[in-house]
Amino acid sequence: MNHIFYSDGNAKKIAWIIQTNDSIVDQSREHAQIYKNKITDLQSKYVALHIGLFWGIGVFKIKNEDVVKIKLDEKTMINQLNADLQIEDEFIANRIKFIKQLTTQRKLKIEFEQIQQKDNLANKILEAKELKTKNG
Repeated sequence: MNHIFYSDGNAKKIAWIIQTNDSIVDQSREHAQIYKNKITDLQSKYVALHIGLFWGIGVFKIKNEDVVKIKLDEKTMINQLNADLQIEDEFIANRIKFIKQLTTQRKLKIEFEQIQQKDNLANKILEAKELKTKNG
Protein backbone atom coordinates (compact mmCIF):
# COMPACT_ATOMS: atom_id res chain seq x y z
CA MET A 1 0.00 0.00 0.00
CA ASN A 2 1.15 3.57 -0.69
CA HIS A 3 0.98 6.40 1.84
CA ILE A 4 1.82 10.08 1.86
CA PHE A 5 3.09 11.25 5.23
CA TYR A 6 3.35 14.84 6.47
CA SER A 7 4.70 15.85 9.87
CA ASP A 8 5.62 19.02 11.70
CA GLY A 9 6.46 20.26 15.14
CA ASN A 10 7.28 23.31 17.19
CA ALA A 11 8.29 24.00 20.79
CA LYS A 12 4.85 23.03 22.11
CA LYS A 13 3.27 20.49 19.76
CA ILE A 14 3.71 17.90 17.05
CA ALA A 15 1.34 16.85 14.26
CA TRP A 16 1.20 14.35 11.41
CA ILE A 17 -1.07 13.34 8.57
CA ILE A 18 -1.17 10.02 6.74
CA GLN A 19 -2.96 9.92 3.38
CA THR A 20 -3.81 6.49 1.98
CA ASN A 21 -5.97 6.29 -1.14
CA ASP A 22 -9.16 8.15 -0.16
CA SER A 23 -8.40 8.03 3.56
CA ILE A 24 -6.77 10.81 5.59
CA VAL A 25 -5.94 10.57 9.28
CA ASP A 26 -4.43 13.40 11.26
CA GLN A 27 -3.16 13.61 14.78
CA SER A 28 -1.65 16.30 16.96
CA ARG A 29 -0.20 16.09 20.43
CA GLU A 30 1.28 18.44 22.95
CA HIS A 31 4.86 17.60 23.74
CA ALA A 32 5.57 15.60 26.87
CA GLN A 33 6.78 17.87 29.68
CA ILE A 34 10.39 16.73 29.17
CA TYR A 35 10.31 18.29 25.66
CA LYS A 36 7.74 21.09 25.87
CA ASN A 37 9.45 24.45 25.26
CA LYS A 38 12.84 22.73 25.73
CA ILE A 39 13.66 21.52 22.22
CA THR A 40 14.25 23.36 18.95
CA ASP A 41 11.73 23.38 16.12
CA LEU A 42 14.02 21.08 14.09
CA GLN A 43 14.25 18.62 16.99
CA SER A 44 10.46 18.80 17.32
CA LYS A 45 10.05 18.00 13.60
CA TYR A 46 12.09 14.83 14.17
CA VAL A 47 9.93 13.90 17.17
CA ALA A 48 6.82 14.37 14.99
CA LEU A 49 8.24 12.17 12.23
CA HIS A 50 9.30 9.44 14.68
CA ILE A 51 6.08 9.42 16.72
CA GLY A 52 3.87 9.76 13.64
CA LEU A 53 5.48 6.76 11.92
CA PHE A 54 5.34 4.76 15.15
CA TRP A 55 1.65 5.67 15.60
CA GLY A 56 0.84 4.80 11.96
CA ILE A 57 2.40 1.37 12.41
CA GLY A 58 0.76 0.87 15.81
CA VAL A 59 -2.76 1.48 14.51
CA PHE A 60 -2.04 -0.68 11.44
CA LYS A 61 -2.42 2.25 9.04
CA ILE A 62 1.13 1.58 7.82
CA LYS A 63 1.89 -2.09 7.34
CA ASN A 64 5.07 -4.07 6.68
CA GLU A 65 6.59 -3.43 3.25
CA ASP A 66 4.35 -0.43 2.51
CA VAL A 67 5.62 2.54 0.50
CA VAL A 68 5.68 5.78 2.48
CA LYS A 69 6.36 9.06 0.70
CA ILE A 70 7.48 11.44 3.44
CA LYS A 71 7.01 15.10 2.56
CA LEU A 72 9.29 17.37 4.57
CA ASP A 73 9.70 21.14 4.54
CA GLU A 74 13.27 20.98 5.91
CA LYS A 75 16.02 20.22 3.39
CA THR A 76 18.34 19.58 6.34
CA MET A 77 16.16 16.66 7.44
CA ILE A 78 16.16 15.10 3.99
CA ASN A 79 19.95 15.39 3.80
CA GLN A 80 20.39 13.92 7.28
CA LEU A 81 17.94 11.07 6.73
CA ASN A 82 19.32 10.12 3.29
CA ALA A 83 23.00 10.09 4.17
CA ASP A 84 25.19 8.81 6.96
CA LEU A 85 26.28 12.31 7.95
CA GLN A 86 27.98 12.99 11.25
CA ILE A 87 25.30 14.81 13.26
CA GLU A 88 26.43 16.90 16.19
CA ASP A 89 22.99 17.11 17.81
CA GLU A 90 22.68 13.90 19.85
CA PHE A 91 18.91 14.34 20.21
CA ILE A 92 18.46 14.42 16.42
CA ALA A 93 20.97 11.60 15.90
CA ASN A 94 18.92 9.39 18.24
CA ARG A 95 15.64 10.22 16.49
CA ILE A 96 17.21 9.35 13.12
CA LYS A 97 18.40 6.05 14.58
CA PHE A 98 14.89 5.23 15.82
CA ILE A 99 13.29 6.23 12.49
CA LYS A 100 15.74 4.05 10.56
CA GLN A 101 15.13 1.13 12.95
CA LEU A 102 11.36 1.39 12.40
CA THR A 103 11.69 1.54 8.63
CA THR A 104 14.16 -1.36 8.54
CA GLN A 105 12.18 -3.59 10.94
CA ARG A 106 8.97 -3.02 8.98
CA LYS A 107 10.72 -3.18 5.58
CA LEU A 108 9.13 0.13 4.62
CA LYS A 109 10.04 1.64 1.29
CA ILE A 110 10.68 5.28 2.13
CA GLU A 111 10.78 8.13 -0.36
CA PHE A 112 11.50 11.70 0.70
CA GLU A 113 10.18 14.76 -1.04
CA GLN A 114 10.99 18.32 -0.16
CA ILE A 115 8.01 20.67 -0.01
CA GLN A 116 7.46 24.29 0.96
CA GLN A 117 6.21 24.94 4.48
CA LYS A 118 2.98 26.38 3.03
CA ASP A 119 2.34 22.95 1.43
CA ASN A 120 2.94 20.99 4.64
CA LEU A 121 -0.54 19.85 5.67
CA ALA A 122 0.69 18.97 9.19
CA ASN A 123 1.85 22.57 9.63
CA LYS A 124 -1.71 23.71 8.93
CA ILE A 125 -2.92 21.49 11.80
CA LEU A 126 -0.35 23.00 14.17
CA GLU A 127 -1.28 26.53 13.12
CA ALA A 128 -5.04 25.86 13.42
CA LYS A 129 -4.68 24.31 16.87
CA GLU A 130 -2.49 27.22 18.04
CA LEU A 131 -5.08 29.76 16.87
CA LYS A 132 -7.92 27.82 18.48
CA THR A 133 -5.98 27.67 21.75
CA LYS A 134 -5.23 31.41 21.69
CA ASN A 135 -8.74 32.45 20.65
CA GLY A 136 -10.86 29.85 22.35
